[in-house]
Amino acid sequence: MKIIKTGRNEWENKHETFTEQIKDLYVIANDNTLDALDGYNDTTKGFQSLIQDAINTGTPLRSLGAGWSWTRIATADGGLMLDTKQLNTTLTLSAESILPTYTGDIKKLLFAQCGNGVWELSRELRPQKLSLKTSGASNGQTIAGAMSTGAHGSAFDFGAVQDFVVGMHVIVSPDKHYWLERKSYPVVTDSLIEKLQTELKQDDDLFNAALVSFGAFGIIHGVLIETEDLFLLECYLRRMPYDDSLKHIMQTLDFSNANLPNGNERPYHFQVSINPYDLDNGAYVYSFYKRPFLEDYPRPVPNDAGIGPGDDAACFVGKLTQAIPGLVHIVVNKLLAGALKPFDKVFGTLGEIFDNTTLQGKLLSAAIGISIEDVNRVIDLLLELNITKGPFAGLFAFRFVKKTQALLGFTHYDHTCVFELDGVFSDDTLNFFREVWKMLDDENIPHTMHWGKMNELDFSKIKKMYGANADKWIEARNNLLDADSLKAFSYPLLSQWGLDKIL
Repeated sequence: MKIIKTGRNEWENKHETFTEQIKDLYVIANDNTLDALDGYNDTTKGFQSLIQDAINTGTPLRSLGAGWSWTRIATADGGLMLDTKQLNTTLTLSAESILPTYTGDIKKLLFAQCGNGVWELSRELRPQKLSLKTSGASNGQTIAGAMSTGAHGSAFDFGAVQDFVVGMHVIVSPDKHYWLERKSYPVVTDSLIEKLQTELKQDDDLFNAALVSFGAFGIIHGVLIETEDLFLLECYLRRMPYDDSLKHIMQTLDFSNANLPNGNERPYHFQVSINPYDLDNGAYVYSFYKRPFLEDYPRPVPNDAGIGPGDDAACFVGKLTQAIPGLVHIVVNKLLAGALKPFDKVFGTLGEIFDNTTLQGKLLSAAIGISIEDVNRVIDLLLELNITKGPFAGLFAFRFVKKTQALLGFTHYDHTCVFELDGVFSDDTLNFFREVWKMLDDENIPHTMHWGKMNELDFSKIKKMYGANADKWIEARNNLLDADSLKAFSYPLLSQWGLDKIL
């Protein structure tokens, strides 16, 4: 393994919302003089050596993805951060590595090292006529980072990023690393375990805990993902009345009488965005439909403002500037007039439609998961709150995602409505977030919070949100890591959340 010690003692996240003081930032790369498997195993040993050094010196250790999170979820206060983005080896597995009882398609399995960007995987899969099953609206994250923070798309009949992961290789100590998978869904044979020189652990609770574990279970070195046949999305964005018909769809995901571009056809992706200062002219309704892949299709292009069909508000809300309260509606309306231009029948692959890897300006973003049964009540409360505690300089967006198996995946409800608040970078925005969180508590509306976006959590709140899953997660972490590793992979935010408990 190659290690470049940058000597940096500060690190700033991608969204430039905070700077962390650190001991150093190491850039990690595979030894390119070795073949793919040998290079991968060499990097495993290198990681173990770094863990040993961290234990010996009492230095917290954090594996960094793309730095996409708004929270300090990837940082090590005064510790060592490992930039893993160069670790982008992929391996296709032969039949001897997969159990004959595996019910999926071997040809659609891909083993990806932790630093692979979501965009890189889409690019690699396309020549094989394969696709990821979902992604976030942005795809600049690494696969391990997107999985570990519960990044979600809007695939309400599938789930979030972690839900296509069926195996993972986790390095937990100087002398231990494991292959994790569900006992109820075994995938690999002893042949792969031997090739990776690791040890197999099959346990549903352990695997489901490690899926969304924000680096607290050790270093996730590689993941095995299930892909699907390459497909096209037929995409629409229209202004539609925010009326009983639309409210019914949002609260039920029943499209039998939908007045959408393709009638009552069930979309792959459905999203409603609300500009609270222009609701009389309707909501912005996205409906994307799955289509068989054909080579001959017009490639998608961004609009004049540089916004692509699948980009979420975080891609453009950063252009907002602070304004005095009386002018907020003017500033927001002017921005959205250029950014959210309706479109019809735009085609592209998943990787082309959700292709954003850049940001435009600083912003704050929060995402809250609720059950779809509560969505219209929450919208009414939000609109009222914007009058009494606002104005909020941003956009309200509502996306829908199937429940995850991850114990602490925030897409926690059978069908989760994720309502996203993307607003100008300011204290006023953060104060509005706090009013929203207080409103949900006061109204006794069950909810969860995106781990990688703005939140204020402690263990009592997490326990209320996830119930027994929170205890199972802590137990799984204690069972996987020894005392030294529990300390090495702890960090202030984990302690604030109360998830660093030693049993």
